[in-house]
Amino acid sequence: MNTHTYYHAFLNRDRLVHIVDPDPGTCEALSVLFRLEGFQTAFSLEPAHFVVAMERRRPDVVVANLDQGQESGLAILRRVKALRVGTPVVMLANMPEVTAAVTAMKLGATDVLAKPINSELLLTVVRDALRKDVHLGAMQAGTRPVEVRGFAQLTPREREVLQLITNGQSNKEAGRELGISPRTIEVHRARVMEKLGARNTADLLRIVLTS
Repeated sequence: MNTHTYYHAFLNRDRLVHIVDPDPGTCEALSVLFRLEGFQTAFSLEPAHFVVAMERRRPDVVVANLDQGQESGLAILRRVKALRVGTPVVMLANMPEVTAAVTAMKLGATDVLAKPINSELLLTVVRDALRKDVHLGAMQAGTRPVEVRGFAQLTPREREVLQLITNGQSNKEAGRELGISPRTIEVHRARVMEKLGARNTADLLRIVLTS
């Protein structure tokens, strides 16, 4: 174990990541991933089990699938956020699902990642969320002007495209509304993301919702 990994393991050792996903394979793979980083892990295959487990020990991070079989993972997100303790919740999506992602971000999800899961990205999101937890006040004071400056660079058309994307419309729907092709929407969207410094749609939504 190199010094870097050891440092993370030391930092994370009292932190519990709780994974909620109906797929046992996902739960096991993610448990291994987080344990290698030094986290403690628990997982639930259904929301009811998670609720009971959460009453016994509150997790430091929750990683939950948006699709919980018959139920929506948004109920898990709402329950964790209702505790008002700032626990980061990262949502997983079995397929890119813009509308659900928009709702999840508005309800306070840290991020929404589509499967197949990029494990390095997931770890980065979790680490950043835990770090923000510590520096929340300073972070909020320091991030606003940058985001607003990004908005100021958008053209009127880019603003329209941004508005439609954050309303959960697909490229096709947005294109129909603005009378341009989905391909053109894609180009505008890429420019908007570049100007606002967003890596993906979830990132874009977070920037929009926090500014």
